[in-house]
This record gives sequence, structure tokens and C-alpha cells, in this order.
Amino acid sequence: MNYVRTGMLMAALTALFGVVGYLLAGAGGMLIALGIAVATNLFSYWNSDRLALSAYNAQQVDERSAPELYGMVRDLAQRANLPMPRVYIIQEDQPNAFATGRNPQNAAVAATTGIMRTLSYDELAGVMAHELAHIKNHDTLTMTISATMAGAISTLASFGMFFGSRENRPNAIVQIALMILAPLAASIVQMAISRSREYEADRIGGEICGNPVALADALAKIAGGVSHIPNETAEAKPATAHMFIINPLSGRGMDSLFSTHPDTGNRIAALMEQARAMGVGAGRGGFVGGAAQNPFAGGREPGPWG
Repeated sequence: MNYVRTGMLMAALTALFGVVGYLLAGAGGMLIALGIAVATNLFSYWNSDRLALSAYNAQQVDERSAPELYGMVRDLAQRANLPMPRVYIIQEDQPNAFATGRNPQNAAVAATTGIMRTLSYDELAGVMAHELAHIKNHDTLTMTISATMAGAISTLASFGMFFGSRENRPNAIVQIALMILAPLAASIVQMAISRSREYEADRIGGEICGNPVALADALAKIAGGVSHIPNETAEAKPATAHMFIINPLSGRGMDSLFSTHPDTGNRIAALMEQARAMGVGAGRGGFVGGAAQNPFAGGREPGPWG
């Protein structure tokens, strides 16, 4: 259903672009606005991993420098049938994590030192599985496309009066209304797409790690940490907030329509329902496969997972 919802929202965003573009700018103006948005977002898409990791001063680790975290991601990636992503650690007290990269072959996952101190081994595995689900679903591409359409609509709303012929434009009141409401509507749809991708990453992440309960417990702990520990880099760069598993910003808006993330309680409820459907109880360890060398068999004390 999340795939269907995302498709419908993308279609709505495309239709909104068509209607606003035709009314304000005509075919020529639509092409100009779309070209500007494509150029801007294509650069961000192609360099998404480098830009995001650099912004948070993330340090790449390997099997020697962070054996348990690296091994966890490697084993989860194998279960998800994904290439091994690059693994990074961010020196940040707030518990959080994100994935980035334009495709599975150029992907990276990053975890803060705060999340490694806060979560148990199984809970952190659930978080990493969620991030790998974003990679598997090509969510960076999906969000880039939605950002492109939303950006094109905003460009049309801002400069549409300079495009097209005067004869085909609506009256001044309609133009003003479109200039105000169109970007607002585009932002609402774009945020709804982001929320639908989070729900889907939760679901697939629960399947990858084998224990949705562990991911649900992780979300509750991360949300509690975020509410008490500010992330100064995220506050300074709020455009990156959508990447994280939980919104890292302290000044989150009251209206969920403008949130990039679903309500944490709703996410936990969905994961617990998934766990019941999978026959997974709260006492079961995550990622159990019966192999003696399986690092996820049995419980572990909370991190850090160096």
C-alpha cells in the first residue's frame, strides 16, 4: 500500500505542476521551470552522499576500526541482497542514523556515536536494516524526483508571471492565489511522500533484521534521545533532516502535514502489528538464523559498538 500511496502522491505532484504551469506560464514556462529544478536537484542527487557525509563530518570505518558495526551492516546487506555500503560514524551525542547515495552501488550508512551508546545490538541492527531498506527502495531517487517537481512548482509560482503570454493567464486574483497556494500544496505532497517512504523502510527493515520489535524499541529510544539532545549540525542544516530515521530538529512543526517523518507512535504500532503477523515476540533476539557464528544470535548489552 505504501508503494501505491507513493505513486498516487507522485501523480498528484505531477498533475499540480501541469495545472499551475499551464495557468501561469504556458508550455514554454513549464519547460524553463522544470529545467531549473532538474539541474539543481540532479547536482544534489549525484553528490548526495559526499555532501551529506561532509556536512556531518562523518568518518568512514572498516572491519578493523569498527568490527561489530561493520560486520552488522555487512550481514544485513547480504540478507537484503544489496552490495556492501560504505559505513560511517558521526561524532554526535544525539542518537540517530541515516542512509545516503544515489543508488545501491554508491550507498553509505551513517550512525552517530550517540545511537551506538543508546541502543542494544539487536536494536541497532533494526536501525541499520531500516537504512538499508531506504537504499533497496531507491528512496534517494524518489525524493529527488519529488523535490524536482516541488521545486519546479515553486519556480513557476515565483516567476510564472514572466513566462507565457498575457492573454492566456488567469486574472490577477487567481494568479496571486496560485503563487501562494501552489508551493504550499507541493510541500504538503512532498512531505507526504517522505512519510510514506519511512513507513515502507520500517516494514522492509523489519523483514531484513527479522525482528520488527527491536526496530520499534529503537525508534522509541531514539525519539526520547532526540527530544533531549540537540543536533547542532542538523539545526544549522535543516534541509538534511529528512535523511535521518527520526527527525533530528528540536523545532518540529505542530502540523504533521509538514513533517518529513510519520508520528513515532504510529510507526511503532505498525511495526508491532508486523511483528504479530511474523510471529515475533518481544523476547526474541533479532536476525537469528541458527548459524553458530551468527553475531545476532542471543542478546548483547548496550553499545558502544566499535
